[in-house]
Formats: sequence, structure tokens, C-alpha cells
Amino acid sequence: MGDESTKRAAQEYLAAKLSKEGQSYEDKMNQEAAEKLAPAVWKNVASAIITKCREWNDITGEQTFSVKETLLGDLRILCAGRSQQMIVNYDSRRLLVTIKNGGRLEHEKDVILHVEGYSTGTSRAAHLVRNDQSVNLDLLITGELRVLAGLSRQA
Repeated sequence: MGDESTKRAAQEYLAAKLSKEGQSYEDKMNQEAAEKLAPAVWKNVASAIITKCREWNDITGEQTFSVKETLLGDLRILCAGRSQQMIVNYDSRRLLVTIKNGGRLEHEKDVILHVEGYSTGTSRAAHLVRNDQSVNLDLLITGELRVLAGLSRQA
């Protein structure tokens, strides 16, 4: 009986060790993917914001939003007739995208998104994450533009 319990305990130990090593390897690969693919993720964010502002302007038939890129590479979105602006910043060292929206109420915090790598099964990819949840970029941008324009976040 003693030999069986020792054998079982040793097998559990090996399984836990392999599991920990596997998770450590997975974490390392995800971090490398995030670092490698972060510029492409930022380019996608910037492109999505510019596209969403153009769509909004086309629908309204006026230049409601104007997008300018700063010397540091941030995006500054201005809303016609309003003094607030939205600034979208990419921090390549910390793999963060921060959205500062002047149209938000004072007690509301900035939106901070993290670039995270993940396995697709056959390769690695990266996406934006907030509160450990994948971000729907289209909905996020629309909501932020609504707030900047003085509307409620949701329709």
C-alpha cells in the first residue's frame, strides 16, 4: 500500500512540474509574440480610429472629427464645436495603448489596453486586452467617439 501511494505522489509531482514548465514556456512565447507584433497591433488601432472618424464624417456630411498624428506618433482626435479632445498613445516599451478622452466625466479613468500574445494553434498572434478580456476595437472606438461628441457611450 505504501509503495502505491508513493508512486502516485511522485507521478502527481511530475505532472505538476511538467504543467508548470509548460505554462512558463507558453507565457514566454506569448510575451515574445506580443513584443514582436505590438507595432502591427498599434498600426491596426490607428487605422481603425482614422477609418471610424472618416465614416462618421461621411455619414454626418461634415468634418465632425479631425485626426492628427503628433510628433511622438500619438493620435489626437478633435471634435468640431467642442473644446475636448481625445488622445491615443502607444507605449512600445510597456506594450500599452492609452485612450485619454476629454469628453469623459472627471471621475472616469483613462482606457488602458495591453498588447498580449496568444497561440492560434499553428502560430502566434497578438491582440489588445483590457481586464483580461479581449477588446472589441470597433465598439470601443465608437463608444469613445460618442463620448467625445457629447453623446452617451451607448445608443
